[in-house]
Amino acid sequence: MSKPFYITTPLYYVNAKPHIGHAYTTVLCDAFARFERFMGERDVFFMTGTDEHGEKIAEAAAESGQENQAFVDGIVPHFKSLWQSLGISYDYFIRTTDMQHKEIVQTILRDLVKKGDIYKGEYKGWYCTPCESFWTQSQLVENKCPDCQRDVTEIIEHNYFFKLAKYQDFLLQYFKEHAGFVIPKSKSNEVVSFLQNPLEDLCITRPKARLSWGIPFPDDEEYVVYVWFDALINYISGVHYSKDEKKFKQLWPADVHMIGKDILRQHAVYWPIMLKAIGVDMPKVIVAHGWWTIQGAKMSKSRKNIVDPVELVKIYGVDPIRYYLLNEVILGNDGAYSEDLLIQKYNTDLANDLGNLMHRVFAMLKKYYQGEVPKHYVKKDAELPALMTSMIQEVSDALRQKMNPQDATGAIWKRVRRLNQFVEETKPWTLAKDEKQKPALANFMYTCLESLRMIGCLLYPFLPSTSDKMRALLKVADQPMNASSQIWGQLSEGVVLEPGEPLFPRLEVEESTDQA
Repeated sequence: MSKPFYITTPLYYVNAKPHIGHAYTTVLCDAFARFERFMGERDVFFMTGTDEHGEKIAEAAAESGQENQAFVDGIVPHFKSLWQSLGISYDYFIRTTDMQHKEIVQTILRDLVKKGDIYKGEYKGWYCTPCESFWTQSQLVENKCPDCQRDVTEIIEHNYFFKLAKYQDFLLQYFKEHAGFVIPKSKSNEVVSFLQNPLEDLCITRPKARLSWGIPFPDDEEYVVYVWFDALINYISGVHYSKDEKKFKQLWPADVHMIGKDILRQHAVYWPIMLKAIGVDMPKVIVAHGWWTIQGAKMSKSRKNIVDPVELVKIYGVDPIRYYLLNEVILGNDGAYSEDLLIQKYNTDLANDLGNLMHRVFAMLKKYYQGEVPKHYVKKDAELPALMTSMIQEVSDALRQKMNPQDATGAIWKRVRRLNQFVEETKPWTLAKDEKQKPALANFMYTCLESLRMIGCLLYPFLPSTSDKMRALLKVADQPMNASSQIWGQLSEGVVLEPGEPLFPRLEVEESTDQA
C-alpha cells in the first residue's frame, strides 16, 4: 500500500473556549480523513491536539490556584469530548506537554544551534500577550496588535533568535516553483507579498524569570521556548521525527495542513523555514480556510460572540451541524454564521430533501410490497443507476482535486434532488393501479431503494451518524463501507425493510434565533 494519507488540524490553544470556528477546522479534516478511509486506497493518519505552554496558560493556572500541568490536564478532556460529540475520527491526539514532543523540540534546537542557525541577541519590540506574538513598531496598527487590536507591551531583553532571514530567498523560490503549496491562491499571494519585505529573525525564547511555563531551552535553562516555535514542531514530533526513522518516513510529508487564515504567517513562513533548516521536506499543501463571523466580526472570546458547538449539537444533532459547516461556504472563504440559515438548511436539505424522501420510499414499499424489496429488471446503464454510479467520482474530484467539501456534498444532494424528481415523474401511485405496470413499479421501488443505499454509504465522510441510520434501515449495515459500495445492484431482493424514526424531524421555528 502507498504512503498513508496524513492530515492535521492546527493545535488548539488549551485555554481558549472552543467555538464553531474550531469545530469547522476539525470537521473539515474529519471529512477528508473519512473519505480517504472510505476509498480504501491507503491508510489514514489524522492528528489533532492542544497547545499547552505560554504566558496566558501560566496566568490562568495561577488564577485558578492550580499548578500549570494540573490546569491543562483538566482542560484537555473538554476538547476530546467536543471532538467526540462532533464525530471526529482522529487517530492521534498530541499535546505539547507530551514528553516525546518536548524531547524532539530540544533535539531540533540543539541541531539548529550546532548548525549556526540560532544565536543569542538583544530583543526590543512590542509584545501582545493574548496572541503571544512580538511586533515591530511599523507592524502595529494605531499602536495596538495588528491581529487582535489589543494593547501591547514594549519589551527589551536578551533572547535566542532563529535565522529566518537566511532562508527568505529559498522560501520565495519555493513558492514560485510550487504554485499549490498554499491554497487558496489569494492566501499564497498574501504570503509572497509578505516575503517581498526583509524578514526579521524570529525571537524563539523567553527568559525563565519572566515565563517559566514552557519547554526549557537546551543547555541554557534560563530560557524557555517560544510557544509558536514549540507548537509548530508537533506536526513532525507526532510522527516520531528523530525517534523512529521508519515511521517518520512512512508518514511524512503531511498531505494536508488545515489551518485558519489568522495563523497563515506562522504556517507558511516560519514552519517551512524551520523544516528547510533541519533538512525535512515541506508538507504537500497548506489549506487556509476562512473565519466564521457574526455581524461581520470574527468570533473570539474577547468579543463575547462565540457560538458554542456543543450547545448546537444538543439542539440540532451532530450531523446537521456538520452539514452546515461543510456545505455553507467554499473552503477558503469566510462564512457568516446564522442560526436562521442553519435551521433553513436543516428543514430544506435534510428534513425535506433527504428525510422526507426516505420516509416516502419506505412508506410506498410498505404499501405496495409489505416492506419486501421486490424482484426487478433495472438496467445498470439506465439514467438513475448511471447517475448514482458517477456520484463517487464527482465527490472524489471535489475533495481531492478542488479541496471543496461544498461541491462534494453538493454532488450528493444533486442525486437526492433528482431522486425526489424521479418519484414525481414516475407517479408510482398510478403504476400501482395497473396490473400491466407491476414490473415498472418494481423497477421504480428498487431504483429508489438502491439509490438511497448508495447515497447513505457515500454520506459517511460527511454525515456519519446519518449514514449509519440509513444503512441500518436498509439492512446493509454489515456490508463493507468502502468505494465498492458505489457499485449498482447490491441491495438484495426479498429483504423486508421497516421504516424507522424520521431521519430529520422538521423544525418549527416562529421567530429569529440568530445570535449576536
